[in-house]
Amino acid sequence: MTSLNPYLSFRDSARAAMDLYESVFGGTVTRSTFADFHASEDPAEGEKIMHSALTTDSGMVLMAADTPNSMELTPGSNFSVSLSGDDEAELTGYFEKLSAGGTVVQPLAKAPWGDSFGMLVDPFGVNWLVNIAGPGSSPA
Repeated sequence: MTSLNPYLSFRDSARAAMDLYESVFGGTVTRSTFADFHASEDPAEGEKIMHSALTTDSGMVLMAADTPNSMELTPGSNFSVSLSGDDEAELTGYFEKLSAGGTVVQPLAKAPWGDSFGMLVDPFGVNWLVNIAGPGSSPA
């Protein structure tokens, strides 16, 4: 099954933001840091949140991450739409169709966490994240 979720970006405050959202909506937050996946060569970024997800008892899912220092972050446009699941053909098709006339920011490719991942901006300026679960991963 493919999921579509909001994905929020922060500058060093994803942990605090997700703690707030957990207190508001309930549920459980899971977190991975940049250090967990050796995703940054800057040791100062080790404790930044690379990916977090709040899953509520009613099934809502909100995702968030800290933006690396090397990337621009503009408050007010610091969100993306995340497509995730395990159907490679379906999700690759979405990636290709959404990127037509837009901009591929990161090509769909194997990621450090074992899934395939890509980022794009569609022709209307909307940021999209596509994650295809690798073998043995859960698609959230």
